[in-house]
Amino acid sequence: MAAIEFSYLTAGGPMIWVLLVIGLIGITLSVERTLYLHRGQIRARDFIGGIKNILAKRRLVEALTVCEETPGPVAVITKAALLHAGDEAEAMRFHVQEAAVVELPALERRLGFLAAIAQVAPLVGLLGTVLGMITTFVAFQSDYTKATALADGMWQALISTAGGLAIAVPAHLAYHLLSGRVRAIVRDMEWAGNEIMRYLLTDYRGIGPAEPGAAQGGNHADPSA
Repeated sequence: MAAIEFSYLTAGGPMIWVLLVIGLIGITLSVERTLYLHRGQIRARDFIGGIKNILAKRRLVEALTVCEETPGPVAVITKAALLHAGDEAEAMRFHVQEAAVVELPALERRLGFLAAIAQVAPLVGLLGTVLGMITTFVAFQSDYTKATALADGMWQALISTAGGLAIAVPAHLAYHLLSGRVRAIVRDMEWAGNEIMRYLLTDYRGIGPAEPGAAQGGNHADPSA
């Protein structure tokens, strides 16, 4: 069975090897992005709820430590707000937005390459198809053309087309699925940023003075404590 499949690949002409390389790159990018985004997507509501419970006890340093130990952009956004818990609303919003701008490119990284693979693979397959048809027509010009000579060109054309589509379809699906995951994380970031800022500007400041030894909010907090 393996020998038959390998013979199909060799019959696909030179473009089939280009398609194989493109396919391997696409698989690698899809797996890497899936693992990265899976690690960065947390339950935003549960996380913010836990941070609020910690802040209700005036334990700002502990809340910062939880943010540092939690992966993903939601924790980064929350940490940016906590570091400036004593600032005015506009200043706090600026630092939260600044943290979001830093995180967004990391979420979208390499998705453009995956989209390019989905677009280029059918074109490479089409090029292989054209080369196969050229081979067929060259064989037609021979006075003693055998059926196998004509079949070689047709095989090359068909296999190249099938290879290009077989790579493009999963690449398109992977791109749209991963883009949806990115949009979901961005929505979580927006909600978490707004929610933690609202809490810090209203409820947290009305709780009362901190316990002796507890960290006061704002720029004086040491996240490494």
